[in-house]
Amino acid sequence: MTSRTTVAIAVPLEAELVDQIRAVDPSITVLYEPDLLPPERYPADHAGDPAFKRTDEQEERYWAMLNRAEVLYGFPNESPAGLARIARDSPGLQWIHAMAAGAGGAVKASGLSQDVLQKFRITTSAGVHALPLAEFAAMGILNGFKRTSELAQDQAAKAWPTLRVPTRLVNGSNLVVSGLGEIGLETARIARALGMKVSGTKRSVEPIDGIDQVVDNAGLPALLATADAVVNTLPGTAYTEKLFNRQLFAAMKPGTTFVNVGRGTVVDEDALLEALDNGQVGYACLDVFAVEPLPQDSPLWNHPRVMVSPHTSALSAAENRLITERFCSNLRTFLDGGDLPHLVDTVHFY
Repeated sequence: MTSRTTVAIAVPLEAELVDQIRAVDPSITVLYEPDLLPPERYPADHAGDPAFKRTDEQEERYWAMLNRAEVLYGFPNESPAGLARIARDSPGLQWIHAMAAGAGGAVKASGLSQDVLQKFRITTSAGVHALPLAEFAAMGILNGFKRTSELAQDQAAKAWPTLRVPTRLVNGSNLVVSGLGEIGLETARIARALGMKVSGTKRSVEPIDGIDQVVDNAGLPALLATADAVVNTLPGTAYTEKLFNRQLFAAMKPGTTFVNVGRGTVVDEDALLEALDNGQVGYACLDVFAVEPLPQDSPLWNHPRVMVSPHTSALSAAENRLITERFCSNLRTFLDGGDLPHLVDTVHFY
């Protein structure tokens, strides 16, 4: 591309990171008006403070700024409704970069038709969150093997057990990762460093260095029969809806540790609770749920062998920097006319 390209920053971002985007190429114009963006309440708070309200004049300026751009950094107002509006009002829009790794759900929720979605591209921040998610998964595995939930209960009761209960060794144990994408492979890397043997699933079955066995979902039950721990990283799609059902939990060895950092809809939560109660699952570490926020009456809140995390395991103080670096790399590719990576699948929405 030789003509000037206008990039608009639609979500809160530190000024130095905006300057980093400007430095990608002298041919770009970056539109950034911080007074139109809600302040962050914490690092990488892409939606910003919900108490922030634009005046009518600021609202008009915000949308006028976004409508001038061929490229957007973030969904307008970080919402499906914002995406729907910009798609409708900006015929010159060519590309939007989403803050989330799993932006397909928001794209689907926008209600945009396939005809409209074909007019521009949407990329995700997939991979940016791989390391914090993998570290969280490793924590979940260690919690399960080292009985931390029981230790916490004993501590709260000031109970010193008369019988010493051994913990399990992570080293030499078997991990199954459902979804050997970037998050799954980073989880596998950390698990191997702990001495685990790792197998997992992938839509296209092919050998992967360091992974003992790769199968598709049809081969998952056989893998689960060998697993000491299971980590789900799969996105929420029609093909993964309640993939972890009663049959899959029944295929696990008694006492298996289960971690979910993918999407909550991949797990039948009633079946998980049954598996926890009958001992097939010894411990569950959950960052995602079928309904979020997790309803107050969910039994998962109070289950003695469940850790509930409020879908925050991907967050880190470095997230804005990492997303900006990913966007800058993609922007260079866009300006050079290359193929953008991590495009949202607008058919299956992941």
